[in-house]
Parts: sequence; C-alpha cells; structure tokens
Amino acid sequence: MKSVAIAVTAASCLSLLIGSCHAAGQPPFPIAWEVTDGVQSPESAYFDAVSGFVFVSNIGQGGPTGKDGDGYLSKLAADGKMVAAKWITGLNAPKGIRSSGNRLWVSDIDQLIGVDIVEGKIAERVPVSGAEFLNDVACDVEGAVYVSDMNKNKIHRYHDGQLTVFAEGDALENPNGLLVVGKQLVVGGWGSTSGGKTKLGRLFALDLESGQKSLITPEPVGNLDGVEMVAEGRYLASDWSAGKVFYIRPGGTVTQILQLPQGSADLGYVPDKQQLLVPQMLENKVTAYQLRRPDDAKQSGR
Repeated sequence: MKSVAIAVTAASCLSLLIGSCHAAGQPPFPIAWEVTDGVQSPESAYFDAVSGFVFVSNIGQGGPTGKDGDGYLSKLAADGKMVAAKWITGLNAPKGIRSSGNRLWVSDIDQLIGVDIVEGKIAERVPVSGAEFLNDVACDVEGAVYVSDMNKNKIHRYHDGQLTVFAEGDALENPNGLLVVGKQLVVGGWGSTSGGKTKLGRLFALDLESGQKSLITPEPVGNLDGVEMVAEGRYLASDWSAGKVFYIRPGGTVTQILQLPQGSADLGYVPDKQQLLVPQMLENKVTAYQLRRPDDAKQSGR
C-alpha cells in the first residue's frame, strides 16, 4: 500500500504544478542541473536506477544517420556532474537507451548495442538487417529488448539471442518512443507526411502478447519522441519538432508543460527526485527540470 500511496501523492503533486503552470502561462519548474560540456547532439538521457547513473547518447557531428564512428555515450552522476564524457566511444549515431539488469541497450542506426555497465565496455552488437533508423529502446521484465525502426514502421524484439519483428505496418504511426508498462509496450508515434499533408503521431499501447493496439491519446499529439511514466496512467512525452513536452493524463488529456527549442529528444525521468531529463539535441545540452517543489512533500504530509 505504501508504494501506491507514494505514486498517488507524486501524481497529485505533479498535477498541482501543471495546473499552476497552465494557469500562469509559463512553467514553474526550476532547473535542478544542466550540462553542456562534453555533450554533442545529445539524443537520449536515461536514469538507470540500479547503478544510480544518468547515461546520455551523443550523436556527434555526423548527424542522425551518419556512420562516422564519432557517436558516444556519456556517464553522469545523478546530480548532473560529469563522470565520463566519452564513457563508450566508437558508435555512429546512438539514440534510445534503456537498461535490463547490468546491460545497457542502445540503438545505433542499424545495430542494437549492449553495454556492460559495470565493465564500461561494449559486450554485444546485434545487427538489424534492413533497418534504416533504429530509434528508441525498451526492455520488459523477462529481459527482452524492443527497438523501433521509425522509417520502416517496425518494432523489433531481441531475446535470448533471437531477433524477431514484434510489430510492423502503418498502424505503428512511424514509431519513435518506447516504454514497457506491465504487459504493454507504450509507443510514441512520430506521425507521417504524405501528399504534402502532415499527420501527427499519437501515444498508444501494444499488448505484448497479442500486439493489439489501444489508444492512450485519441487525438494526434505531435512528432513524439521520448516517453516516460510518472504514475499509473500518467505520462510525459516530448515533441522533437515543436520542442514541446506534454503531460498526459488517464483518458488521453494532454497538457503542454514546457516549450523548448526544436530538438527536445528522448527524455528521461528520475522518480525519487521527480526530475525530468531533457536532452536538447540542437542546443547541445541536457537539462534536468525539478517537477516537484521542495515544499510539496510538507504540504502533502509526507
């Protein structure tokens, strides 16, 4: 019951902040920390609860499809202090990050990279035949890894050395952000452009067993990139093209909570601190926003 109470309280605190943000017309979120030195075109920021570190994928100079070997991963302390700017090197254009046990999984154009967190070295490279733009990564409780190929409208699954196609087709809305929640894979759709018309993506879920799709946001939201869950049925999602960050409630209600420059990419979330990590890809910085004011815990009786 304690964990449920904490989740409800966290959601309530966040809802109060977002309410005041919406009313005032500007976000009340202070910056907890910000990093610019050592990051270059950061695409994903991910907090690994087991190790306690924040990992950042850096595309480098060659752009999101450049096979130039100048992509790398940075390792930061939870307070934003840089531990190793070029912790893992020799990548091309690394993007989504997620961990399973001691393995950090990273997408890299047409490969899935497995990094040993303790050893600090690449332990596995998984080629994904035909992939064009591998993007975000998610892991389930069984250790299976899911990776989206946005341009091909596919989501691949890697488990026990076997790579398969988990889902494919236009119904995936050019999948970008991924997150496993219980028995579902939550997907942030980028949307598409056809015949000069732009169709924005929605946030939806795929059943991990049947693949059946269910909508979280009935209406299109944006060119969705990162997605994180802050409490049951409540999500944060970024729109790369518009630079927006959204708070999505049960029922699909969408509230914009941040307006940033274009390039707000694969965001991360630190639950214990209620901090939102936003890699600002075109600004060459990673910013941690404090979503809970220090006095919220006192006001809520915690």
